[in-house]
Amino acid sequence: MQQKIVIIGGPGTGKSTVLNELISRGYHCKPEISREVTLMAQKKGIEQLFLTDPLLFSNLLLEGREKQYIEAQDSKESTIFFDRGIPDVHAYMNYSKTEYPDYFIEKSNQYKYDKVFMMPPWKEIYVSDNERYESFEIALEINEHLIKTYQEIGYDIITVPFGTVEERTNFILDSLKSDT
Repeated sequence: MQQKIVIIGGPGTGKSTVLNELISRGYHCKPEISREVTLMAQKKGIEQLFLTDPLLFSNLLLEGREKQYIEAQDSKESTIFFDRGIPDVHAYMNYSKTEYPDYFIEKSNQYKYDKVFMMPPWKEIYVSDNERYESFEIALEINEHLIKTYQEIGYDIITVPFGTVEERTNFILDSLKSDT
């Protein structure tokens, strides 16, 4: 049976770093696509699409994450990790107080993950860059919206403790082993 594992958390919490470690250990991971959408918009002259047109940005993310989920489902991999999941899309919409169609939540209920790991905000590793415009304080707020959104859908969230990349990765893998 295939396991679909999503790693969530606000911006700058170390998700991508842990996913890169999982890849180096031979696991299949679906990358975060918001940077791809942001860079595509910047090439068209829109500096921050999420700020300029949050609904368009979120629809593009939803389409991309749904496509990733379907690709994973069709894969022969036994364990697939996702850098953010479908519910992240409407969690961010809730954060920005932007209305969105019901199908955002319907997609989150249609495409379920087996486990959700939360990478909590960690001030010591937080950095802003060209695609990550949020301050650490905003990252804390986003984190709260992510937790609330995933819990409303019925997920139990496993918090990954602070530590080295190896320790955080081992925590996730050990948690999955203890369930089998």
